[in-house]
Amino acid sequence: MMNKNTVLGWATLIMVLMGLLLIGLGAFKYNEVAGYGFAAVGIGFFAIAWVFNALKGRV
Repeated sequence: MMNKNTVLGWATLIMVLMGLLLIGLGAFKYNEVAGYGFAAVGIGFFAIAWVFNALKGRV
């Protein structure tokens, strides 16, 4: 059975993977101005994943 900490752990992992994917898209696929947007959103995903990781054990 999945409790709240397990859900937050999976959410953290998914957010980190999506952040890496978006930063990779910004760095390698879109070399123009759009790449900066993809990279910024990827860094935002990392920030949210950090918050999810900090919440584990507290909820």
